[in-house]
Amino acid sequence: MENNKKIKIGLIGLGTVGSGVYKTLKDSPEVEIIKIAVKNLNKPRNIEGLDNSILTDNPYDVVNSDADIVVELIGGLEPAFDLIKTAIVNGKHIVTANKELLAKRGEELFLFAEEHNKVILYEAAIAGGIPIIMPIKTILAGNKIRRVEAILNGTTNYILTKMDVDKASYADVLKEAQELGYAEADPTGDVEGFDAAYKITTLATLAFRKRIKIENVYREGITRVRAEDMEAANDLGYKIKLIASAYLDDENRADVRVHPMLVSKKSTLAHIDYVTNAVSLDGHPIGSITLSGPGAGEFPTASSVVGDILSISAELGTSDYILPMMRCNHHDTAQTVDILDTENKYYLSLNAKNKLGVIGNIGKICEGNGISLSSIVQRGVRDNNTADITVITELCKEKDMQKALSQFKESEYINSVNSMIRVQI
Repeated sequence: MENNKKIKIGLIGLGTVGSGVYKTLKDSPEVEIIKIAVKNLNKPRNIEGLDNSILTDNPYDVVNSDADIVVELIGGLEPAFDLIKTAIVNGKHIVTANKELLAKRGEELFLFAEEHNKVILYEAAIAGGIPIIMPIKTILAGNKIRRVEAILNGTTNYILTKMDVDKASYADVLKEAQELGYAEADPTGDVEGFDAAYKITTLATLAFRKRIKIENVYREGITRVRAEDMEAANDLGYKIKLIASAYLDDENRADVRVHPMLVSKKSTLAHIDYVTNAVSLDGHPIGSITLSGPGAGEFPTASSVVGDILSISAELGTSDYILPMMRCNHHDTAQTVDILDTENKYYLSLNAKNKLGVIGNIGKICEGNGISLSSIVQRGVRDNNTADITVITELCKEKDMQKALSQFKESEYINSVNSMIRVQI
């Protein structure tokens, strides 16, 4: 573009992130925001110097404007999908923070963008302000990445940290997190692991250069984690975190999942607390690296959005095919591993009758299913003459563990299975 001509930006959404983007770019010498779509034109906004004449409540005004780049910050599948497609048809490049859309319909969108020779950048869709997409696609492009382990959801990490620090129950901490605005009124997307699952789907697709289908990602949330599990984990040298992980096995099959995990206190991820996010990658030749930082919030996420906008604006007019390294260049779908065929170590908390033969019964059920025990600890006897028993297993198959759990539930010695949480290997 000519030196004195500013690149025009259209913004869809002026919520937390959109406001941060506007404030960051307000005085930019390179770009100007010419049109912003909002849900409610009459809503008071705490944005100094906002020109109300560029606001519209029809997002199609943005995608049909003469913007060079359209930034989608409303989330969800529709109307975001149709808005982005319309913008691409109209010759716009796209910046988005929409992790759900990328996880569910990314393949379609990227193919569509490529047909129209347009770029979609999405640094803000995963881990907020942490630079992770561009590093994987550029600086780390020469690596064969085999493992990704990450904390990708600030709400669940905040809840688990508070449960750990305050020795409080999940329900109490959730209520407090909602009052502070860290958790939504309906927290399902976060606490049941949907948000982290969307993010690891796209992250694994990038890292392994093969498409991961969201329906092949195993997902389990944090709603069943108890304060007692936190305490037991601490005693055993672990912290409990909601981990999004992706691993390539020896046959190049992808094992992609989100679930709570006992993480060794020696591991970096064990010390990522409150709303901080982190991504650990393991590859050759780099070895292991961890990037951590703010995973959400007005300015951290705006930082990633603005970085994408400026990456595109710097290239406009320089070539007929801009940012080739940032485009989607993988078309094979990864073969995935079903959770039942994975091998894991497990933490179990069982409530048992306080009588002779209990430990022997637990050992026998495990042995019968090919499960070796690493440790077994009885954690005191309760007033009702029952005892909580904590078990850590060696590596074993998920399907064998599920069989053992069914047998524990039927055993005359065991009152209940309180928890089953996988252990980081």
